Amino acid sequence: MRGRRAARECVLKILYASEFNEERLETLIDDIVAKEELSEESRDFTRKLALKTQVHRKEFDTSIEQKAEHWDFHRIATLDKIILRMAMCEILYLDIPPKVSISEAIEIAKIYSTENSGSFINGILDSFLHDLRAEGRIFVE
Repeated sequence: MRGRRAARECVLKILYASEFNEERLETLIDDIVAKEELSEESRDFTRKLALKTQVHRKEFDTSIEQKAEHWDFHRIATLDKIILRMAMCEILYLDIPPKVSISEAIEIAKIYSTENSGSFINGILDSFLHDLRAEGRIFVE
């Protein structure tokens, strides 16, 4: 497995494990990355995305809650929340083009989450991106 898609899938595993595990995130990263066949560049991206997503988790959760109208935050699938956090992190903190982050989030959701997760994630991220543009926080199409 190589490339950014593999790295994102690895981050999903790491962050999902951290939801149910008391181990330090650094330990989970080391353990899970060691089992994956990732290039050095992908390993670096995995580490950076996992750590930054966790650091900014509350910020992302606030955005998800605001965007998920008519949804109780606690009833949103854990995998969907993690995928949303990852995409928001990429857009805000890793200089990944928003269209790439959103497309990757949708594809990963289709593989790992529920049947309706792709459209749910697309809607939340489109709204998130719209607000970032309106606030002047992001200018990339």
